[in-house]
Amino acid sequence: MSQIDIQAAAKPFALHEGDTGSSDVQVAVLTKRIEHLTEHLKANAHDHASRRGLIMMVNRRRKLLDYLRRTAEPRYLALVKELGLRR
Repeated sequence: MSQIDIQAAAKPFALHEGDTGSSDVQVAVLTKRIEHLTEHLKANAHDHASRRGLIMMVNRRRKLLDYLRRTAEPRYLALVKELGLRR
């Protein structure tokens, strides 16, 4: 996964030009990284260090989504729908 992939994943969710820190962008980037790491773990089932990293990313995304739901529910709903997350 390259830096260009991450920037492409973040661009549709940016609230303004150069936005890299909003919850929307962070969730989009984490989702891209989680998808990439999930594919890696399918081929490398015994890579426990990467599995731990994946679990930490999923937990961080969950916390960001919970925060976004509390503070800006319309943005949360749009983000979940756009990314295809279950919840």
